[in-house]
Amino acid sequence: MSENPSWNEKGIHDALRDIPIPYVGTDVVTAHMIRDIVFRESSVSLTLAFPMPSRGFREAFIRKVQEAIRKGIPGIEDVEISAVTDIPRTGGDKQSVLPGVKNTVAVASGKGGVGKSTVAVNIAAALAREGARVGLLDADIYGPNIPLMLGIDEAPPAYSDNGKVRLLPIERHGVHVMSIGFLIERDSALIWRGPMASNALKQLMTEVNWGELDYLIFDLPPGTGDIPLTLAQTLPLSGAVIVTTPQDVSLADARKGSRMFERVSVPILGLIENMSYYVCPHCGARDDIFGNGGGKAAAEEMDVPFLGALPLATRLREACDRGIPLVDLEPESFLAETFLATARSMAGRIAFNALTAPVQDIDVSLKPES
Repeated sequence: MSENPSWNEKGIHDALRDIPIPYVGTDVVTAHMIRDIVFRESSVSLTLAFPMPSRGFREAFIRKVQEAIRKGIPGIEDVEISAVTDIPRTGGDKQSVLPGVKNTVAVASGKGGVGKSTVAVNIAAALAREGARVGLLDADIYGPNIPLMLGIDEAPPAYSDNGKVRLLPIERHGVHVMSIGFLIERDSALIWRGPMASNALKQLMTEVNWGELDYLIFDLPPGTGDIPLTLAQTLPLSGAVIVTTPQDVSLADARKGSRMFERVSVPILGLIENMSYYVCPHCGARDDIFGNGGGKAAAEEMDVPFLGALPLATRLREACDRGIPLVDLEPESFLAETFLATARSMAGRIAFNALTAPVQDIDVSLKPES
């Protein structure tokens, strides 16, 4: 073994240097995924540290890595690979506001009616299905819809922490959830001025014990008002996702929302085009009700990633009305796969930003896979 010049770390790196990580935009070697290389006779074992939740594509990716090593290093017959999740922390120091939370994502829209909350719920549930620890904070103080969409009709547990009342999020579908809707009667209207709503958001962040999370997703109200600004000024966000529809008026507002986050130094993770098209459940015909290609063109114009196009579907509406994310109600469906792919694209963008950031800004901890 020692006489073979490729049976070493460099040989492994050379064999895997051109293997791209799905959804991340960089390769295995650049991402420092390869750990704990051990050669034994005609075999090698190593650990792959995935920088994003990877349950849906991990096995296929591992097989690709095994094949590349066998082809690239003569004499290697067996390749044993262990997988761990190594999700980096991005967005700066959150410890003073949200200790234990690695990444924070604002899901925003320039206007109402684009399905932002539906996207936020299903993205959160999709990340949880992929193996991540996920929280969802309903930051739409005036119109909290998350409790209805997740079928939650109860108050969050409270406890005393050195004389101060703290709340625990409610868990549904693998997601830790908090909303002002848990604390008021369902049909009550919050008639608050901006500062009151902003203070409520801060309390939902700081007086809730979120525990250890890989991602905390904020479902923001539409527009560029007090709540998005309060969030951006209170917390070093990992990034923002802009939800739009293909219509020109929605795309124009999406551009305004993107510029708002850029002005407060929040990176734009990408743009999601919701209600991109309609597929008839009876004949399968596709109808571009609101136009075609506008979201992708707008993303290119704004120089931000296009994270995915989500269809308009009756089953999606039915799932929301039942209080079950579609990715859990119909996990094998085409609709669920579109949300899973979009969630992976978002998580991949977060990982890319972390992997290309200065080393001192990256804080990782390994989580063995079950």
